[in-house]
Amino acid sequence: MADPFYITTAIHYPNGRPHIGHAYEMVAADAIARFQRQAGRDVLFQTGTDEHGLKMVQAARDRDMPVRDLANEMSSYFHAMADRLGISYDRFMRTVDEDHYAASSAIWQAMADAGDLYLDRYEGWYSVRDEAFYDESELTGEGDDRRSPQGTPVEWTAEETWFFRLSKYQQPLLDLFAANPDFIRPESRRNEVMRFVEGGLKDLSVSRTSFDWGVPVPGSPGHVMYVWVDALTNYLTGIGYPDMNGDKAKYWPADIHLIGKDIVRFHAVYWPAFLLSAGIPLPKSVFGHGFLLTRGEKMSKSVGNVVDPMALADAFGVDALRYFFLREVSFGQDGSYSPEAIVMRVNAELANSFGNLAQRTLSFIAKNLGGEFPTAGTVQDADGMLIEEVVVACAGFKSGFTDLALSQGIEAWMRGVFACNQYIDAQAPWALRKTDPERMNAVLRTLVRAIRMLAIAILPVVPESAGKVLDQIGATERDHAAIDDDGWYDRIAASDFRIAPPSPVFPRLEMPAEA
Repeated sequence: MADPFYITTAIHYPNGRPHIGHAYEMVAADAIARFQRQAGRDVLFQTGTDEHGLKMVQAARDRDMPVRDLANEMSSYFHAMADRLGISYDRFMRTVDEDHYAASSAIWQAMADAGDLYLDRYEGWYSVRDEAFYDESELTGEGDDRRSPQGTPVEWTAEETWFFRLSKYQQPLLDLFAANPDFIRPESRRNEVMRFVEGGLKDLSVSRTSFDWGVPVPGSPGHVMYVWVDALTNYLTGIGYPDMNGDKAKYWPADIHLIGKDIVRFHAVYWPAFLLSAGIPLPKSVFGHGFLLTRGEKMSKSVGNVVDPMALADAFGVDALRYFFLREVSFGQDGSYSPEAIVMRVNAELANSFGNLAQRTLSFIAKNLGGEFPTAGTVQDADGMLIEEVVVACAGFKSGFTDLALSQGIEAWMRGVFACNQYIDAQAPWALRKTDPERMNAVLRTLVRAIRMLAIAILPVVPESAGKVLDQIGATERDHAAIDDDGWYDRIAASDFRIAPPSPVFPRLEMPAEA
């Protein structure tokens, strides 16, 4: 049986339309999921929307509409974006789903049974925008202009609430981090969380009575669960909790929760504490990626620099956008976006390098050999050396994606592409056609082999485009084992398949007029 692999994005808060940061996270998770499927893993990939909480209530009030109608509308935009960007999710979770209410009630009851929930009165600072409580010591500003560590406004809140005994889990969490250095990645996020926990944990308010849009607290009329209790539980909903013997239970514990760096505390402190309380195994890793900045500035509605990912996909193409996200940004760090940067990166590496390599090789075969795969011809050392460089490049891509060093993996892949371009320029098959057809055959054969390997390797990043390249050469097997399949070429050459005159797969981009 294939080894299970469970990856999740954060479920996105839909009080506004999706922005480029949501798209970036989905694309990164999708590329990892596709890569793991190629490796032969049995993958469960979950994304979705987190639809409860005070922010949604306020947004619905501002638009004078029922909050459920707002949730349906806004969630649909995220669903549409996932489909537009080719996100290969297995479940699009909505926290209004019936099975999610059941899972949230079950984990609440498990924490109550452990003696970790008690009723008291909460008085303190709350940020509606973050849906988070903050200690006085964490705030900046004075008087009416107090701000959270994220710079969001906070307000004084007082109400009866259920508390979770978070303080009880301070030492167990520190022990967890010490025993599992990769539980929080990258290391900078781990260090932040360690400092926070070492500073002392206070019990956490986990219910609200000031509004009713949320999962009801079992046996406590008037209380709904704090939005983060129900949001985090979505990862268990997706595997069928509380039934831990069902067909999807094999995917737990999750391999990766992929989230933005601004919500690491919730996932690396609150979430494992809830799970420890409920007696549920902990996820293997929480990875907090960086922000995607617009020309170096954080996106903000007030500044007016929020970017619509659907407009970007329309302007540049989905695969171009996916490639830029994963190639440009060192995964885990902040990165910067601009239309000029997308055009430059995609034209230099996809259009001019890999796209041009495939186009001129396959066009030459279609035109000069009637689409027939070249025979072995006269082999030289340069041929084997190129294949070896491509093998190393594909291995570097695999290594990078295995370690979540996504941009470094693509950089390794590009070295294989550059090697192919140096080879084709040096060997000049168009000149050999007249002077040494046997040598031309060997060169073209080597190039087709290399192009196939490179196209399979890069499939997780640009699935549609790389898939078209593989279609053009009749390569149907596309997992990692296929990259190492040395017998493929002879089998396809002996078949009836012919290479048709290809259409360019990676067109050169132009700057959009409005950019």
